[in-house]
Amino acid sequence: MKSKLFIALLLACSLKIQAQQPTTIPNIRGHFQVGDLTTDPNVHDPCMAKEGDTYYIYFTGGGIQIWSSKDMKTWTKQPSVFSVVPTWVAQKLPSFKGLGFWAPDISFHNGLWYLYYATSIFGKNTSVIGMATNKTLDVKSKDYKWVDGGMVLQSVTGRDDWNAIDPNLAVDDDGTPWLSFGSHWDGLKLVKLSADFKTPAEPQEWYTIASRGPRDYKYTDPEPGNAEIEAPFIFKKGSFYYLFVSWDSCCSGIKSTYNIRIGRSEKITGPYLDKDGKSMTKGGGTLLLGGDTGDNKVFYARGHNSVETFDGVDYIAYHAYTTTYPRLGIDKLDWENGWPVIRK
Repeated sequence: MKSKLFIALLLACSLKIQAQQPTTIPNIRGHFQVGDLTTDPNVHDPCMAKEGDTYYIYFTGGGIQIWSSKDMKTWTKQPSVFSVVPTWVAQKLPSFKGLGFWAPDISFHNGLWYLYYATSIFGKNTSVIGMATNKTLDVKSKDYKWVDGGMVLQSVTGRDDWNAIDPNLAVDDDGTPWLSFGSHWDGLKLVKLSADFKTPAEPQEWYTIASRGPRDYKYTDPEPGNAEIEAPFIFKKGSFYYLFVSWDSCCSGIKSTYNIRIGRSEKITGPYLDKDGKSMTKGGGTLLLGGDTGDNKVFYARGHNSVETFDGVDYIAYHAYTTTYPRLGIDKLDWENGWPVIRK
């Protein structure tokens, strides 16, 4: 959660950033550069989708920002999901101001696009996760309309040792929806949802799927402590569910230490084990992608990813820190011995 403290400042500076001429970032190890530098390049927490021949990136801030592209390189800014704060958010978080919705997660089920998002008071676990639906992602369609479905989860300081941010919807082989979420505190959680894709299923059972320790916090402490882990994303490939998480700190420019870790399980509820067999609930997690090493760094940190399959190819999207500002990163994934690797 501490890693989120800088997001508001970074988003507020985006207009100033647009006025600057960005440094061209070379295509290294297959990393796509953003391409169209006339659009806002300040991306946090991207999640990808595709409808028809168009790719979409949904990301943090500005009422949930959206880009669209035909080739994943040149992007066009689209209207945000929200232009006003839903009434229920203001009721649950009276001190929340602005349109700083975090970490959208989007996927298509039962004829609808489901969008999950988080809102929080910075640095606290006073947080909520909401959900909205749409029939299409095409803003030119007569059917385009985001319908907010209200609150899914809430974390309350003094009651919960988890944080209701960074949602990700995963559907298991039986068609059952599950929501993973969380950052810091006692780690990342998973809960089964009902058929409405919104309400926690009864009887409620909450699983811890990843955690780091030791954790320097008290159960009732509103601060997150020092166990920096967030942004779960579950992706099914073959007989395994793969859990992607982000370790360490984001949002500090070249001082960021964000990196992406993975584990896998034959059950969506875990346990998720890394390549060494260590459980991700006990600090396990195999490094997949982080900052460049050596003297000629271009990317200082990478994190908060999503993973999607388009036309038979697996992609990972994330935000990356350079000497200028957070960039959108997109890589193709290959699989070696049952584990994802970045295509080179």
